[in-house]
Amino acid sequence: MASGDGGGRVMRESVPGGPGAGLGDQGRTWQLSEMDLFADLSAEEMRRIADAAPMREVRRGALLYGPHRPVEVLFILKKGRVRLYRTAVDGRSLTTAILTPGQLFGDMAPLGQRMDHTYAEMLEPGVICLMSRGDVQRLLFTDLRIVARIADLLGARIAELERRLSDTVLKPVPARICSALATLAGSPPAPVRLTHEQLADLVGTTRETTTKVLGDLRGRHLIQVRRARIDVVDPDRLIELATSPTPW
Repeated sequence: MASGDGGGRVMRESVPGGPGAGLGDQGRTWQLSEMDLFADLSAEEMRRIADAAPMREVRRGALLYGPHRPVEVLFILKKGRVRLYRTAVDGRSLTTAILTPGQLFGDMAPLGQRMDHTYAEMLEPGVICLMSRGDVQRLLFTDLRIVARIADLLGARIAELERRLSDTVLKPVPARICSALATLAGSPPAPVRLTHEQLADLVGTTRETTTKVLGDLRGRHLIQVRRARIDVVDPDRLIELATSPTPW
């Protein structure tokens, strides 16, 4: 479980000489152009963004952002997954989002992005790009194509938060776990690479309860549980259980 005093490690664990530093301009531009956010941009437009958004390779467990060392920067996730979470004074944590490649996060008021009391942690080795407020306004806000895609990304994030809030208020814990697994696995289902504790933080319950529910789902042959990984065998049945008023 994460603790609040980790904020002092913010960005110290990113590797300054990451993949962005090891590539020439053409290589960095090509890597950025793979992202949907920058689709359809010209080579010159991509070069300007690549120059302004240096890539950093970060290891698993690296703390990218913490409330004790706030920094106004926009993170663009190129590779890997990031967990956004908050902590309570008793040490408990609540995961507010699991971000996948192509998504944005950070403290950037012009985008409506706030990270108040929030930590950002790499769940696996990955690559991020960083942009300052000035570069965001100069390079992103001036292109309506990018603005529209950012709006779509943030809108999807809000919709997911609303869904999870509704689940927390209206659904019992087993249904919330089924819903989270079905959503994270996607279609066709991919492995859900979370520990029992991380999944518990995501749905707002305890690790012990999560382990019990996962054991029940495994006994029904709906999932397979491995170390820090859950394979969804029957996503349709999970969705049925997630929407049933009495899933057990």
